[in-house]
Amino acid sequence: MLDRVKPQTLQNAAFRDDVIEGLSRPQKTLPSRWLYDDIGSALFEDITQLAEYYPTRTETAILRRFAGDIAAFTGPNAVVIEYGAGAGVKTKLVLDALDSPAAYVPVDIAGDFLAMTVHRMNMTFPAMRTWPVVADFTTEFRLPSGLPAGRRMAFFPGSTLGNLDTTQAELFLRRMRHHVGLQGRAVIGIDLLKDVDTLRAAYDDAQGVTAAFNRNLLSRINRELEGDFRVEGFKHVARWNAAERAIEMHLVSLGACSVTVDGQRFRFAPGETIHTESSRKYDLAGIAALVEMAGWTLEHTWTDADAAFAVVGLGTVG
Repeated sequence: MLDRVKPQTLQNAAFRDDVIEGLSRPQKTLPSRWLYDDIGSALFEDITQLAEYYPTRTETAILRRFAGDIAAFTGPNAVVIEYGAGAGVKTKLVLDALDSPAAYVPVDIAGDFLAMTVHRMNMTFPAMRTWPVVADFTTEFRLPSGLPAGRRMAFFPGSTLGNLDTTQAELFLRRMRHHVGLQGRAVIGIDLLKDVDTLRAAYDDAQGVTAAFNRNLLSRINRELEGDFRVEGFKHVARWNAAERAIEMHLVSLGACSVTVDGQRFRFAPGETIHTESSRKYDLAGIAALVEMAGWTLEHTWTDADAAFAVVGLGTVG
């Protein structure tokens, strides 16, 4: 029966359940994956162009510099599966370098945004088949049937792994390993530990684009779940959590208020927050330990000169 239900219907139900459950907690929390509707995805692409947001330009430089090494590590005729495809800018660098990639499987939660990415890829790589999947990659989903033979390479740029806690990250990496199978490969972007001032600025830019991105989640609740958040009554804040080695994004209530979502009422005290994202930062030893728990082996590490960011190449174990 579930196969006959439209993916968008299932996604809407999951969004509602996550919002109601998250706002019912003592520390109100909303999963970061819901930041990325079509509006949120477009705003995030704007964030990647900001001076303060170093991860995108640093990772892009690494991919450009080591494109040949990544292609050799991946091998010819690869089936590239990208989790959280976004605009696919970094993906183009990798696909350009690969030897006759057989297929590209972009997975993204924002269907309209994904469609635009697929169109660009089809125009740029007309000989390569594209198989888009609208799905939340942090949950179980099926890859398309009939994918061509060839080594599979999971591509996960953008340091998004840091949005997952240790348990979630291990489960995701195990799912990724299942998707690529024996002799599969993975190429993943990881943001490395650095000074806190640089981290805070990257998640709270002077132009307020990240604030708009974060607050769009409240607007999305209003649009899709009959919410009545007064969006201007919440302020975006980025905090460093030393114990978790993570930058946290919060929406802070500027005063006492009550909000209705899908017929349910939630109260906010002045200064109470909704935790919307954690972005964990790693050192190389921590990366190796994490991937090994999930059945991978760390085979390559490519970094910039300042070791601000890493792109790692993983191979399957056994």
